[in-house]
Amino acid sequence: MGGMIAQIVALRNPQRVLSITLIASSIFGSEDNKRNLPPIDEKILTYHANGAKLNWSDEESVANYLVTGSVLLCGSKHKFDEKRAYKQVEKEIKRANNLLSMFNHSLLKGDDSYEGKLKEINIPTLVIHGTEDTVLPYEHGLALVNGIPHAVLLTEGSGHEIHCDDWVHIISAISNHTSLL
Repeated sequence: MGGMIAQIVALRNPQRVLSITLIASSIFGSEDNKRNLPPIDEKILTYHANGAKLNWSDEESVANYLVTGSVLLCGSKHKFDEKRAYKQVEKEIKRANNLLSMFNHSLLKGDDSYEGKLKEINIPTLVIHGTEDTVLPYEHGLALVNGIPHAVLLTEGSGHEIHCDDWVHIISAISNHTSLL
């Protein structure tokens, strides 16, 4: 969702933006538009549907559910570290005021007002997109690169994640991207 917000800011207030980095994002527009982009993987939809049956006051059940979701977001490039994911989820549970709010972005609907305007983004744009993204398949990243002039694509063998083993590579790419300004 942050990538879509960055695109809107770049269009509405280009004088306030030096560059944008879009991570696991997509183009915006209503669901009625025919963009020929693949939909979210059915496994992800099933996972979210199962969340409706979850007892959200049972922290252990919630933690197991969220770790299961993390597995679905991972690509095959890296081995999934369940212990690390579980520790992260435990921190999220303790920190959260309302755990269900982490899913609020799925309530948002598309908007036609920015449809077809990607070509108007004239600031340096770096697109980071996993080739095995199950939420926004890789074609969404390609659509951004093809729609935004001079955008650069950094691909990973990852999914809809920023895996810790990729941090150095991603940080370096963002640093190089922003140092061109």
